Amino acid sequence: MDLLNTLVDKGLRRELPTRDEALAVLATSDDDVLDVVAAAGKVRRHWFGRRVKLNYLVNLKSGLCPEDCSYCSQRLGSKAEILKYTWLKPDEASKAAAAGLAGGAKRVCLVASGRGPTDRDVDRVSDTIRAIKDGNENVEVCACLGLLNDGQAERLREAGADAYNHNLNTSEGTYGDITTTHTYADRVDTVQKAHAAGLSACSGLIAGMGESDEDLVDVVYALRELDPDSVPVNFLIPFEGTPLAKEWNLTPQRCLRILAMVRFVCPDAEVRIAGGREVHLRTMQPLALHLANSIFLGDYLTSEGQAGQADLDMIADAGFEVEGAGEVTLPEHRVAGGGGCGSHEEGGGACGSTSASASVETSPEARTDLVAVRRRGAGTDLAPNA
Repeated sequence: MDLLNTLVDKGLRRELPTRDEALAVLATSDDDVLDVVAAAGKVRRHWFGRRVKLNYLVNLKSGLCPEDCSYCSQRLGSKAEILKYTWLKPDEASKAAAAGLAGGAKRVCLVASGRGPTDRDVDRVSDTIRAIKDGNENVEVCACLGLLNDGQAERLREAGADAYNHNLNTSEGTYGDITTTHTYADRVDTVQKAHAAGLSACSGLIAGMGESDEDLVDVVYALRELDPDSVPVNFLIPFEGTPLAKEWNLTPQRCLRILAMVRFVCPDAEVRIAGGREVHLRTMQPLALHLANSIFLGDYLTSEGQAGQADLDMIADAGFEVEGAGEVTLPEHRVAGGGGCGSHEEGGGACGSTSASASVETSPEARTDLVAVRRRGAGTDLAPNA
C-alpha cells in the first residue's frame, strides 16, 4: 500500500504526514489493519526498539471534583460509584508507589482530582515526590494535578518531579462539548507552563467520545505542535453515572488504527496506551505493543486494569521487553533538546490540507461487563494491583 510506505518513510525521518494521510490511516478497512500495524510498527521499532516502558498510577485524591468533564467518573454531579477520599499522606502514597515499582514500573504518576492545585497542595505533592525519590533513586515521577498557576511547575520541578501530565483530550473545535468549566486554551497553557519549567511534558487524548476522524487528527496535530515527550492515548471508559455512559464507539481494530495514526504523526514520542485498553482492545492488546512503547501497569484512577502479572506476561509473550530503570526512554535527539514530535524543520508535510470525510463504522456492542470500578490499592485497605 503506497500510503503506508510513504508514512513509514516519513516516520523514519520525523517528517509530518499530511492531514489527508493521517485521515486515510483512520479510514483503512479492518481487512488492512494488520498492514497498518506492521507499517507503524517499523516506525516504533526504529525509535524505541522492543522496549516497553511501564508506568504506575497513584490516585492521591479521588472524586469530588468541581469540574464538569463529561468523560470523567470524578466529575461534578457524577453518580458513578467510585472510591472517594481526600489527600493521601506522603508515606501512604510512597507505599502505594512502591507496589508499582516492585512490579517493574519505571515511572510513578501522581494524580489528584480537582481544577488545579493550591499552593498548599503543591507543598503536599512536593513532600510526596521527595518521599518516593528518597527510597527509589532512579524512579521518574510525573505529577498530574490539573491547571497550573504561575510558579507551581517550577516548585514541582525543584521538589524532584520529572514530568507533568495534562491532556488536551479532544480537538479545540469540540472541547466545549465535553467541558464547560475550563477551556481548551487553559489546557494548552498548562502544558506550556510545564515545558517552560523544564519538566518533561506529557499530554494526550481520549478517543471514543463520539468525535469524528477530523477531531482525532486535529488533537494529534495540536499535540505534535506542543511537542510533549509522551502522548498517552486513552480509550473512553463509559462509566455508568456519567454523561458519556452510552458512548460505545470503539472496536479493537479502530483502537489500533488510532494508535497507528498517533505513531505516524508523533514518530519519536513516547506513545502510551492508557486507560481503557482492557475494555476496548481486549485480546488485541498485544498487537497494540507494536504501535505504542509505553503502558500503565495495573489499575487506573477509578477503574481496575488487568492483573499486573498478566501485563508482564503479555509483553514477554509478544516478544517485547520491559524497559529498565537505567535505560533512557526517548531517542537521543529528543534527550539532547533537538526537535522531536513538534519539529517542522526537517521537511515536515503540510498541516492544513483538505480533510477527508470521517469513516463510518458499525457501532460495537456495549461491554459494560468490562468496566470494573477500582476497589483496591490507594485509598483502601486492600493490596494494589501491580
